[in-house]
Amino acid sequence: MAAWVDSHCHLFLADEAAGTLIGRARQAGVAWVMCPGTDLGSSLEARSLAAEHAGFVLWSAGLHPHDAASWARQGGRISSLAVEAAAVGECGLDFYRDLSPRQDQVAAFRAQLELAGRLAKPVVVHCRDAFSEVHAELERAQLGERAVLHCWTGGPKWTKRFADLGVTFSFAGPVAFETGDTVRRGAAEAPPERTMVETDTPYLSPPPHRGEPNEPARVALVGAALADVWGVDVDEVAALTSETATRVFGGPR
Repeated sequence: MAAWVDSHCHLFLADEAAGTLIGRARQAGVAWVMCPGTDLGSSLEARSLAAEHAGFVLWSAGLHPHDAASWARQGGRISSLAVEAAAVGECGLDFYRDLSPRQDQVAAFRAQLELAGRLAKPVVVHCRDAFSEVHAELERAQLGERAVLHCWTGGPKWTKRFADLGVTFSFAGPVAFETGDTVRRGAAEAPPERTMVETDTPYLSPPPHRGEPNEPARVALVGAALADVWGVDVDEVAALTSETATRVFGGPR
């Protein structure tokens, strides 16, 4: 069985116990997962899960753009946690929901990119309806493949532009959706050696599980969709994406 890495799953948001999900993931051939924090509380939860499931769960500390207005209150503690985490984030820009003022989103994102640069750690980036702005910030930060574009949904034009920055792409359920043609055309332009797969548990469950809570065991379905796009064997996608995840995040500890 091919070994997979789920490069982005919020185990702390799932209804089922993390241990149950991890058990099914192992049976499905998942070697390890990355569990990103989205604020101070969830970053601490992710750290606890990684300690409880050492060797299978990596974690990151960060502040999601939805909560960017709280960076002044949470940023110091999140920055301290990031020192021991495998990565910084989930952070970025979300101009679709705009749940924090855009200037606060940019300030918090920029601070976390600078933090990742100082710590020489990868950063998990959320980008929704803010391709131009995220591109400008990543071009400024010059983090190369350590900038991970989580749940990438850009089309061919933006994929090529971001690829020129040397970033890493991570694809989730939308690459397998019936409505995912733009994502698939983008995936066709993503460098296979700088691509990962994820579930974004508990969100974005791929077919045939649309509408159900997602879980890491389904990451192979995302990989299968990517294999169709690239015209390669599924085992090759598993090997490529797992190698990239290990190179970028450092692998299980």
